[in-house]
Amino acid sequence: MEPKRILMDRGIRAVRSLGQYFLVDIDVAVRMVEYASVGSEDVVLEIGAGLGSVTDELARKAKQVYAVEKDKELCEILREQYVDKKGKIDVIEADIMKLELPESDKVVASIPYSLSSPITYKLLLHNFGLAVLLYQKEFAQKMTAEPRSHLYGRVSVIAQALADIEILEIVHRDAFCPSPPVKTAIVRFTEKKKRLVEDKRAFIEFVSFAFEHRRKMMRHIFNTSDALKDLTKRPEELSPEEFVRLFKLKY
Repeated sequence: MEPKRILMDRGIRAVRSLGQYFLVDIDVAVRMVEYASVGSEDVVLEIGAGLGSVTDELARKAKQVYAVEKDKELCEILREQYVDKKGKIDVIEADIMKLELPESDKVVASIPYSLSSPITYKLLLHNFGLAVLLYQKEFAQKMTAEPRSHLYGRVSVIAQALADIEILEIVHRDAFCPSPPVKTAIVRFTEKKKRLVEDKRAFIEFVSFAFEHRRKMMRHIFNTSDALKDLTKRPEELSPEEFVRLFKLKY
């Protein structure tokens, strides 16, 4: 059944305050799955399955799909839709931030805007392989921002240090119901072939602490560290690679 028809028949309304906008453009879902190069041997995690727009496309291509959805009513709808594919589509009713992520080869999802940062960090801590996600355009630009730019911050450093990131396309507002007030981007993450940081959690904490004091020099932020005592640059002036080097010096 078409996503818009499900919304009408069930009287479902998106919770805008939670950044919930249902993807209803099937062509966008198809391209997301293509961008992830999902094949018959892939186990795929979907976060925020919603009305099943992306789930449908994954079901056609993947070996197995873990479709995570927090909303009980939406989970019931998804289970009805995939009753004949129980072995292939596993609908998980859960809060993604409280869930131990199942092992998968790839992640493909239209995530709630309000959870962009925590979901991104959770995936980066997990061995996710490759991920294709829908983000608010500005957040996507923050992840790919250059040092000294007004969008550059902790998410820029963390994301670029732990993954290779591409903004693949900007999605039109009518692809969603209701139409969001902001533009949306399809972003592809690929885990770096050579891991730059072993303790990813400690690195995230290190970068986050630095950007809590972004106007200070690094030597003043970490004034007890001999390794950083001569560093006069501010966090917003350091590249992700420099952050990795400093992190290794400090730890």
